[in-house]
Amino acid sequence: MTDFDFSQTNADHIITHHVGNPTNDEALVLSEDPTKVSEETLDYLLEYFLSPFKPQDFMSFTHPVELSMNEVYQIVRDIFAQADAFVENSRSLAKLLYDRTTHPNIKSGELNVVYLSNIIYAGEVVDAVGLFKSEEDMAFLKMKYQETGFDINHDFGFYLKGIDKACIVFDVDESEGYSVLVVDHTNKHKDAQYWIDDFLQLAPRSDAYNHTKDFLNVAKDFVTKQLPEEYDVSKTDKIDLLNRTLDYFKTNDSFEKNDFAEDVFQDQGMVESFSVYEKSYRDEQGVSLQSEFDISAEAVKKQAKIFKSVLKLDKNFSIYIHGDKQLIEKGVEPDGRKFYKIYYEKEK
Repeated sequence: MTDFDFSQTNADHIITHHVGNPTNDEALVLSEDPTKVSEETLDYLLEYFLSPFKPQDFMSFTHPVELSMNEVYQIVRDIFAQADAFVENSRSLAKLLYDRTTHPNIKSGELNVVYLSNIIYAGEVVDAVGLFKSEEDMAFLKMKYQETGFDINHDFGFYLKGIDKACIVFDVDESEGYSVLVVDHTNKHKDAQYWIDDFLQLAPRSDAYNHTKDFLNVAKDFVTKQLPEEYDVSKTDKIDLLNRTLDYFKTNDSFEKNDFAEDVFQDQGMVESFSVYEKSYRDEQGVSLQSEFDISAEAVKKQAKIFKSVLKLDKNFSIYIHGDKQLIEKGVEPDGRKFYKIYYEKEK
């Protein structure tokens, strides 16, 4: 995991443009001058921009033909190289976003382009370019005391911790598409994923975090979806294999595919089946699965939440299975009632 620290970050340049939806006959309004922000307001603005970002899921600019053909990548590179062309380049970004805003469900909003400095990234001080789009404004009340009593009015604005769409491009690894963090809190439907796919054209970075996350996903899908189609596996068997998978990633610093398959699945037929499934998963999902990589403890911790180790029995019992499946037996009484027998040494 790559750490970063925004606590001393400065906003050297800020400019705001309004980006409508051309499909809905909404306008693009481009500013000619930088946005004026008071010193008191700037602290709140930076919190609004930066607080949603977490040190995981880094991405990079990409393009199916050649990286240099990614237009946002090229404009951001120009911003880093030419500080005096910041306004012109920000207008180019707004125009490009407007051109990509073609789905009728995409909301208009304010696009803030920000040049950020004094960021601590992996122990180094770096600059970054931030793109922040605000779409969901909401009403809020203002209560102001006058000479003899209060006046109550309302206004509209943006929730401080609720930026709708954003990305931060750190000025590192330029030749590899930079290191990018992205947020998209609206438009979860596939037909509206224009921010990441159409506008930014981002793909996961080739790093330990993403390698770990991707392989945990393929292992989980194999155990829960593919394996039951080929083998007579019980729920306890599946839970045991999921636990073995997590144990491998928790107890090893590095991953080696053949070692993982032998250690977790043990049965040679399952090992070969996993190899076939992993190749088909890679092709269908468009994921670049690596055979060897350093394991990210942060990715393991996050993905562990989706590994279900609970055996639910009707509406009466839930059994959490974390260890040796030999300590639990399944059976059927002569009268047809099903049961599980559990062995243990100490009651806690």
